[in-house]
Amino acid sequence: MTADFTDDQAVAEKALAAFDLPQGSALRLLNLSENATYAVEEPGCGHRSILRVHRKDYHRVDQIESELMWLDALRRDSDVTVPTVIPAQDGRRVVTVEHDGDERYVVHFEMVPGAEPDEDTVTSTDFHTLGCITAALHDHARRWQRPSGFSRFAWDWEHSLGGTPRWGRWRDAVGVGEHEADVLTRAEALLHRRLTDYGTGPDAFGLVHADLRLANLLVDDDTITVIDFDDCGMGWYFYDFGTAVSFFEDHPSVPEWQDAWVSGYRSRRPISAADEDMLASFILLRRLLLLAWMGTHSHSKESQAISVTYAAGSCTLAEHYLSSDGHRIF
Repeated sequence: MTADFTDDQAVAEKALAAFDLPQGSALRLLNLSENATYAVEEPGCGHRSILRVHRKDYHRVDQIESELMWLDALRRDSDVTVPTVIPAQDGRRVVTVEHDGDERYVVHFEMVPGAEPDEDTVTSTDFHTLGCITAALHDHARRWQRPSGFSRFAWDWEHSLGGTPRWGRWRDAVGVGEHEADVLTRAEALLHRRLTDYGTGPDAFGLVHADLRLANLLVDDDTITVIDFDDCGMGWYFYDFGTAVSFFEDHPSVPEWQDAWVSGYRSRRPISAADEDMLASFILLRRLLLLAWMGTHSHSKESQAISVTYAAGSCTLAEHYLSSDGHRIF
């Protein structure tokens, strides 16, 4: 566990006092990734909710409020099911906790029923559904008049793989030696050219979830809730497909799953041939971002499970990408 997370439990415990919770409510850590996520378990009744402790220095308060604005708008103006925020007793939705001289931010959500799809039994039907949901989110993002003061960071080149990469440099990741660096550098240069040609016009670039993978869907019978909007921001719309295959981009079924995802997307809104041709580029963009991310998030379950082999697999994908001049990745 890194130093950023050593005080999360203390921050969460301090935040509990701000909410209308019974005495004796307990915290149980659910996930440690970009943030620390806790289940809040109330005594006697068995009621549970979710407390998200934001990583220090990752988001400003106004950026977290902006995420919650989008959740409000989706709940009001779309058919996408999203989590509901539980305000503090004084009405705040983002609670600020002072801890060891730092300001830490906490948000309280209602518990969402359901479970994420099992990664070991993923089917094309799952990806068709995910494509439908992605299109619905894009529809909403394109038509939504964002409120004054809305602010989220960008997943543009500069902040992804450029001069100020948000998740660090893939060159610093475990397993990146001289050979890997050579292959990935050449692929990155081609990716940059492809994205530059594709552009950042309003048809290509806008508000996206930016982590829209099956692990962030909770399925409860016929209801599917999209969770974890913490990375939402301004990016290429079809980067959302790159995130759909996060951590298993080289699985042999990805071509089949991509076809299903595209079919599901097209059931809600069009996707042009030029957009579809860029999907390989967005898979590689996400792969390089995750390679960098695992290098700076060694505490995450994903990093602990696959970081040793992730660089080698990234090179295989990069070589396919290079051999096809950026049109294919498998």
